[in-house]
Amino acid sequence: MKQKKIMKKAVVIVAGGTGSRMKSDLPKQFLKLSGKPILMHTIERFYLFHPFIQIILVLPKDQIDFWNSLCREQHFTIKHTIACGGESRFHSVKNGLDILKEECLIAIHDGVRPLVSNQTLKNCFHMASEYHSAIPVTDAIESIRKIDLKTSYAVDRQQYKMVQTPQIFLLSKLKEAYTYPYRDTFTDDASVFENAGFPIHLAQGNRENIKITTPIDLIIGETILQNWKNNAI
Repeated sequence: MKQKKIMKKAVVIVAGGTGSRMKSDLPKQFLKLSGKPILMHTIERFYLFHPFIQIILVLPKDQIDFWNSLCREQHFTIKHTIACGGESRFHSVKNGLDILKEECLIAIHDGVRPLVSNQTLKNCFHMASEYHSAIPVTDAIESIRKIDLKTSYAVDRQQYKMVQTPQIFLLSKLKEAYTYPYRDTFTDDASVFENAGFPIHLAQGNRENIKITTPIDLIIGETILQNWKNNAI
């Protein structure tokens, strides 16, 4: 029986945020969580999951020198390649993808999601190896109302999922998807992939995998991270 080929893994981590919603002059990806910049925690999650994963970090050009100085200050030595960000997230991801030449499973991840679990990564990479796409989702736990002109009405939350990253795809298909013109409706990589006619498959995410964008998120993230450390997760 022919053995299934083990495909190379790579990740493009997009970190182009500012500190506006954090009310901070420092871009949020550089704010500290447990004494270390959020972005370093994010990179570590992928390295700990798979030490040989190829890591590409996309940063605005004017933040690269600052990031390099942080790496020296923190003695951060996990190997990664830096790509320059573009005018939008779409263009930044495309710049990161351009570095990759060899077929692989490529994860696209938000730089300010440092709490993705090993199980979520395992779920998504496994599904993408079978179906060429996988995005992590969780159940909607709040009541949901749809706005319709001047009124609103309740909808069934069981018909909706909350979408996270990393979103993982077969590289050749994702690159093809990114040849299509940019649209304002592209809110994530799954929407780009879907626009090219490729199906999206849903994998189980983890509730802790929050996107840290506001001051309260920092407090929640700190609590989760400390709990993980205490339980050696």
